[in-house]
Amino acid sequence: MTHTLAALCTHEEEIKKSRFLAVAGPVASIGEAMALFARHGDPAATHNCWAYRIGNEYRSNDDGEPGGTAGRPILQAIDGQGLDRVAVLVVRWFGGIKLGAGGLVRAYGGCAANCLRLGERVEVIETVDVHCRCDFAELPLLRARLAQGGVTIAGETFGEHGAELALQVPRGVLAELEQVVANITRGKGDWRVSS
Repeated sequence: MTHTLAALCTHEEEIKKSRFLAVAGPVASIGEAMALFARHGDPAATHNCWAYRIGNEYRSNDDGEPGGTAGRPILQAIDGQGLDRVAVLVVRWFGGIKLGAGGLVRAYGGCAANCLRLGERVEVIETVDVHCRCDFAELPLLRARLAQGGVTIAGETFGEHGAELALQVPRGVLAELEQVVANITRGKGDWRVSS
């Protein structure tokens, strides 16, 4: 069972006169991760180091710190807590005392880990994209049953023959909901799983 953060969380600490601020949040795409870094980074800070993990996609950035002393420890903090779909930014304002490579690893990784520990977690539920069509009369009941199954309606279009829904369906209830839709539409509805 994999978890992500429920919302943005922050943690700040001072280590040998350097100030470290960690900002962690849930992200669904690389674009969202990069937007989080841009939104919360401080151009006046000495370093804005970050990492993200989104499924098999991951990346880290040391932003001028010695290679492997900032971004990689942040990524290890994410992985060490079994999180997915998470981005973490650690901003450093240099306080005049050098920390050395080991000190930097402990500072960045520790600040990120402490921030992640503070965040509320939610289970990551794998979803499948499905397109569904039904008649107008069936739409209210269909919406209610889909909501009971944990389905997110990502989009709706209406035409002369009824409604077409773009759905995000939890993988675990896919077959069951396909049968529910077939029952509600008396076999006339369309249920297409995107590959």
